Amino acid sequence: MNPLSRRVALAVLLFAVAGCASVKDAKDSVSGWVNGGDSALSVKDDKKSTGSSGPALKYAATLRVGKYVDQRKVGNPRLLGIATTRVRGVDGDQLLLDQEIASVVTAVIKKRFDTEGFQVLEGSSAANALFEVSGVIKELTLNVKNRDEISIAIETTVKDVGSGEVVWSGLVTEKYDRFAGVSGNNKDDVVAYFNSELKIVSNKTVDAVSASLVAAKPELFNLTAGTKRIPGVTVYVAPTAAKPAPAVPPAATSTSYGVSQGSAVPMPSYVPQASATAGLLLVNTSPSRAKVYLDGVYYGLSPLRLEMEPGVHAISVKLEGYKMVTEKVSVRKGDNTEMELSLER
Repeated sequence: MNPLSRRVALAVLLFAVAGCASVKDAKDSVSGWVNGGDSALSVKDDKKSTGSSGPALKYAATLRVGKYVDQRKVGNPRLLGIATTRVRGVDGDQLLLDQEIASVVTAVIKKRFDTEGFQVLEGSSAANALFEVSGVIKELTLNVKNRDEISIAIETTVKDVGSGEVVWSGLVTEKYDRFAGVSGNNKDDVVAYFNSELKIVSNKTVDAVSASLVAAKPELFNLTAGTKRIPGVTVYVAPTAAKPAPAVPPAATSTSYGVSQGSAVPMPSYVPQASATAGLLLVNTSPSRAKVYLDGVYYGLSPLRLEMEPGVHAISVKLEGYKMVTEKVSVRKGDNTEMELSLER
C-alpha cells in the first residue's frame, strides 16, 4: 500500500472511531447518565447545624427516639426516587441513598429534638426517658424530571413512658417542586434539595410536639405555657393545658360528671367554664363518643366541655362508620355555646 492509500485508510478508521464515540455520547445524553463510579447519594451530616446552635441549657424533658418505620411500598429501603433527566454522577435511573431512608429520617428528627433543648437519651440511659418518640414514613420520594418533585409524609407519636399514654400524635406533610436550572442536576444538588425539605418536616414535627408539651407540662420547660399552630401539621392527639384545681368540698356532688355524694371516684381537677376572657363550648353528638377536633387539634371524645378563646373556630367530629361533620362555631367570652351534631352513615 502506497503512502497516500495508508493516509486515506487511517483517516477512514479515525472517522469510524469518532463516529462510534459520537453515537455513544448521544445515547448517554439522551438517557442522562454518566457511567462509572459509585452513584449512590451520600447524605452527609450537616456539622454547621450542631454545637453552639442549640440551647446551652437542656430542658428537664427527656425522651428517647426509636427508629422510624418505612411503610413506603418500595422494594429497596434506600430508594429515594426515579430520575428521567440527567443527574451528573448517577448511573441508572434510580436515586439511591448510601443508607436506609428510615435511618436518615430518624437521625434528622433526633438531632432536631436535641437542638430544640430536649435531652435525647440513648443506650442504657434511654430507659429513664420521660417520653418515647416513634414514627412511620408514609411517603418520601424525590423524582428528578423536568421539575424536581419531592413529597414527604411522616407520622410521629409521642408517648408518656410511665403511663403508656399517647400525649401527641400527628402527620407532617411537605410537597414541593423546583426547576433545576439550565445546567441540570448533579449528586450534590439532589442531596441538598432532599436535606432542605426533610429539615422542614423535622422542624415542623418538633415545633408542634414542643408547643403541646409546654402547654401540658410547663414544669419541664423554661418557657411560658401556650400552644401554636404549625402550618402543614395535622394533629391527631394533643394534651390540653393543665389547670389549677378549684376549692371543692370533699363530699361535693357533681351530676355533670356522674359523681354522686360519697362516691369513691375522685372529682375532676378542673371544670371548664365561661369567664371574662373565655367562652364555654359544649359539644354533643349523636351517637356519642365521636372524636372532636377544633381548628385541626384533637380535644377528646363527645360529649365534651371546653373552655375556648373567643372567636370563630372550625369544629369537626369523626366516628368510625359515620360521615365526618364539619361546621363553624362562634364562641363569645363569658357565654356558653352548645352544639348538637348528628352523624350520618
